[in-house]
Amino acid sequence: MTLTATVPDLLRLVAVPVFAWAAVRDVRTRRISSSLWVPLAALGAILLVWDGWLARRSGEFAWAEFLLPAAVSLGFVVPLAYLFWWFGGFGGADAKALMTLALLFPVAPAYAVGGLILPLTATPVGAFSFTILTNAVLVGLAIPVVLAARNAAAGRIAPVMFVGWPVAVEAIPTRHGRLLGERGGLDLDALRMYLRWRGLTLDRLRAEPDRYRDPATLPADPNPPTDGAVDVGKEDPGEASDGRDDATERRDGLEDDPWGAETFLAEIDRSAYGTTAEELREGLEVLVAEERVWISPGTPFLVPVFVGLVVALVYGDLLLAVLG
Repeated sequence: MTLTATVPDLLRLVAVPVFAWAAVRDVRTRRISSSLWVPLAALGAILLVWDGWLARRSGEFAWAEFLLPAAVSLGFVVPLAYLFWWFGGFGGADAKALMTLALLFPVAPAYAVGGLILPLTATPVGAFSFTILTNAVLVGLAIPVVLAARNAAAGRIAPVMFVGWPVAVEAIPTRHGRLLGERGGLDLDALRMYLRWRGLTLDRLRAEPDRYRDPATLPADPNPPTDGAVDVGKEDPGEASDGRDDATERRDGLEDDPWGAETFLAEIDRSAYGTTAEELREGLEVLVAEERVWISPGTPFLVPVFVGLVVALVYGDLLLAVLG
């Protein structure tokens, strides 16, 4: 089987393994370095100029076919990704990934594979990055259906079956997402920040909840909370010294701060992924009382983006298929 295309379109295929790696890493760590997008963005800028030069040489009609979709890609998809990040709809990595795709795929590529021309369908606008974006949105909308089917097949019927699944509490330190339920909502990265700040493990907290509920046990010299990543501080951090030797002073002004939640957030400038003191307290109460809890995995948008990219390259525009 042979694969033929223009040189710029062949070079664009480099994005597929890069986005595959980024999607897997985002699922495992929820951390993507901004440096990943720099080479791809630079390649996209070079290919954009290259395509413009080829279109110009091919004549006025080819130039017009290139100019409109490129303008939509750069003038609409890039600002849209930035606005979604600005308003909290996307993470920083998601926005940078979409901006990079806008540079890499301003116009639909074409690949001759055997007797087929891929993508199999065309998009009316021609801005291929917009096709990838709409594909990603449709894939993202399908995730709750997949979660519900998975839970139903396992006999787990609950109101939250569309957005999460149950896990053992002992597995929480290595999971990403949020607690679910009437008393849930705690971000698990924020939980790891809290535990590291106190110099505790979740097992130790569960073994003596009454002790650590007491704000007098807050560390006199807290540890760095880190950013809550799973791969930081996996080892037992060792318990930070608490204030029991001077309980009166430590409790002064903290009587209404169970678990020291308010103190923790105040000392880190309330930067624990938007977590409130009430969410932290309620989450801790759930974790010390239950053996299994429901969590929302919060599937990173880079996963639908990668799937949307592959579908776009092979099939084309899913939205057109949905609309008939």
